[in-house]
Amino acid sequence: MRVVIAEDNVLLQEGLKLLLSTAGFEVSAAVGTPEDFLAAVDCRPPDVAVVDVRMPPSFRDEGLRAALTARRRYPGLPVLVLSQYVERVYAAELLADGQGAVGYLLKDRVSRVENFLDALGRVAGGGTAMDPQVVAQLVAARQASPLARLSPRELEVLSLMAEGHANPGIAERLVITERAVSKHIGNIFNKLDLPPTDGGHRRVIAILTYLNNTDRD
Repeated sequence: MRVVIAEDNVLLQEGLKLLLSTAGFEVSAAVGTPEDFLAAVDCRPPDVAVVDVRMPPSFRDEGLRAALTARRRYPGLPVLVLSQYVERVYAAELLADGQGAVGYLLKDRVSRVENFLDALGRVAGGGTAMDPQVVAQLVAARQASPLARLSPRELEVLSLMAEGHANPGIAERLVITERAVSKHIGNIFNKLDLPPTDGGHRRVIAILTYLNNTDRD
């Protein structure tokens, strides 16, 4: 599986290259600017890209903008974004196209090798991987939204869905049956006026896109 890394911090870039190479990925390019990232993608579209949100020259959102540009050029291009902080606007923008194959992790998750590789694998496979802290802030920022219709348990299920967990994983984490999880998910879709859909990432994207479209910030 080919990976392009866009990270201006040389130490982190080298660490990611070593980690991914050791895990069996082919790092086809590791670059430090948005322009070089787009050039690498155009040269040979990767199976998944790992992109830092803040890159030169202003270190604001250049990396995210480059990732969005790449996904417009190559619809559905899997992108896992890394950020030092939770930046809800950026997370919502990345998810807004509703195509899936996206992830948003805080950089300290990279040190947790198993979690990082699991998230990268889910994104590469067309799924979604959202950092729990990002999900928590997306949810907490919308207390006056239709999310207020959900019960505490349904909010727990929603958060785990948004992190990218499938029904068995949700059941295991909440110590309930998969049948109970399915019932909660049905209630969530009904209360948010979202039709149930097949596939793990589609339901997550539908919910997060809905949250983005009802942003009151």
